[in-house]
Amino acid sequence: MERPPLSAVPEPLSRVAPHVAGRILFRQSWDDLVFLHWPVDPGDVAHLFPAGTRPDVIDGATYIGLVYFQMRRLALGVGPALPLIGTFTEINVRLYSVDTEGRRGVVFRTLDCERLLPSAVARSVWGLPYRWVATRKLRFGDRIIYTTRRRQPGGPTSRVWAATGTQGHACGPLGDFLTARWGLHARAWGSTYFWPVDHAPWTFRDISLLSHDDDLVEASTGLRVARGMPTSVLYSPGVRVRFGTPRRLRGV
Repeated sequence: MERPPLSAVPEPLSRVAPHVAGRILFRQSWDDLVFLHWPVDPGDVAHLFPAGTRPDVIDGATYIGLVYFQMRRLALGVGPALPLIGTFTEINVRLYSVDTEGRRGVVFRTLDCERLLPSAVARSVWGLPYRWVATRKLRFGDRIIYTTRRRQPGGPTSRVWAATGTQGHACGPLGDFLTARWGLHARAWGSTYFWPVDHAPWTFRDISLLSHDDDLVEASTGLRVARGMPTSVLYSPGVRVRFGTPRRLRGV
């Protein structure tokens, strides 16, 4: 089988899912999402991508994302939401990828989660870099705080404090590049897979970043960009999400 070239043209950005999810493996809701992003040189992160993928770029740069949100109503297939363990705070560091077939996605470097069982299953079965950590979300009116702390002494921490608004926000071309991602790329079972994701188009609201302090980006990428202010700050009240069956990349 001929291996598709890594120079395959990326698919057009779309605010609606361009891929049929197929058989649904997971359903979940993502609520109160805060996105922080920093531009980086693609060459500085290319070694962090699984085989068959490369950094996706816009205006010559790729981005590192730090995303905070509340996971709710985690369910398997078409079954009911899992009680207790199906709701938790998650904080992840992600990169932006394109594969040999031109599909755009994300590559997770770390996913911090306060629930042990979902973390253990996702890591052992699917190869996703989940970590069982101490996370917390607090809301006081329009103010929102997310924190995470690894359980080992001296482990990396992360904290964001922001004021969210009620007015709609147009995220523009960069925001579309960072959020119109309809799948993830991950290495599992000796191959690279693309996991299709389906949800309604994003809606965004005004947000003011009050403070942030993060060690996760440097710990998971080796880059210290998160010590500075992010180039992009976005807030979404949330979406309901479906994950389809993972598809193995041809030839990798």
